[in-house]
Amino acid sequence: MSIDRPTKILTAIDLDADGKRFGALVVPYSRNDSAWGSVRIPIVVIRNGDGPTALLIAGNHGDEYEGQIALRDLARALDPIDVTGTVIILPGLNFPAVRAATRCSPIDGGNMNRSFPGSADGAVTSMIAHYVATVLVPRADLVLDLHSGGKTLDFVPFAATHRLPDKAQEARAIAAVEAFAAPISVVMLELDAEGMLDTWVESLGKLFVTTELAGGGSSTRRSNQVAAVGVRNVLKHMGILAGEPEIVTPTRLLDMPDERCFVAAEHTGIHEPLVDLGDDVSEGQPVARIHFLDEPSRDPAVYVARRNGVLIGRHFPGLVQSGDFLASVGIDL
Repeated sequence: MSIDRPTKILTAIDLDADGKRFGALVVPYSRNDSAWGSVRIPIVVIRNGDGPTALLIAGNHGDEYEGQIALRDLARALDPIDVTGTVIILPGLNFPAVRAATRCSPIDGGNMNRSFPGSADGAVTSMIAHYVATVLVPRADLVLDLHSGGKTLDFVPFAATHRLPDKAQEARAIAAVEAFAAPISVVMLELDAEGMLDTWVESLGKLFVTTELAGGGSSTRRSNQVAAVGVRNVLKHMGILAGEPEIVTPTRLLDMPDERCFVAAEHTGIHEPLVDLGDDVSEGQPVARIHFLDEPSRDPAVYVARRNGVLIGRHFPGLVQSGDFLASVGIDL
């Protein structure tokens, strides 16, 4: 991967000054109704002397809420005197998508998490990705990118990282994931890793932690608690906050080593889950059925788990299209 010329995004925030500062990244966006317009991305910087730097991100997809709630609460509550090092918070990274409650940007259709490292001269989504990739990530020792299922997926709340060529880097990332202390911790296989923030951060040798925290285009008391506790736990793990990580529920470490952990729809119709999230499943066990909308005489198509393990994710809406994700299974490490 390569990067182009310096960013065109401006900010009045001093990333190197001690204290707490709320501000915005100003992204140029000339359009019909505002020739010299811009998009303003909220940013918060909390710094207290030398120490590690954590970059905390939510709203990479606009319809995912636990991270947005947790980071807004953290930004207001965190006192610089309690910090050793720097915390950079982007509580609504793809802000056009956040405002529209959509996965992708309504401005340019950009999926932020398939846009890294972006381009200084690209569309709005690409410019934002470029700023994060070239200005903020190089400063960070750890990047925490908080995701949820959005409107189309639902998950057992989990924190995750990836299998990496550098096993020392992988081990440090897994330790950070376990410190997050979600009910489940996952070492993930990404089937579509090109352009992801994950991939960019890991290619620079940085620690990367992500999450999937419930879904359905909303949040729950439980999923919000997992996010709030987990964010502070990671900061404690990095030595940015004092104290030991808070363990609400012992985490269960799972692996997702290959494509057999995923089940995809081959039919279009009404989705019927046959297994609840968090349930143990066996290879060959039915996990979902799809009912054919215009053929009530036809038996539903049955989909089975392709591995023994735990059901950690599923399709959320009642209607499913051929090619959609249906279910994911993690296996115990």
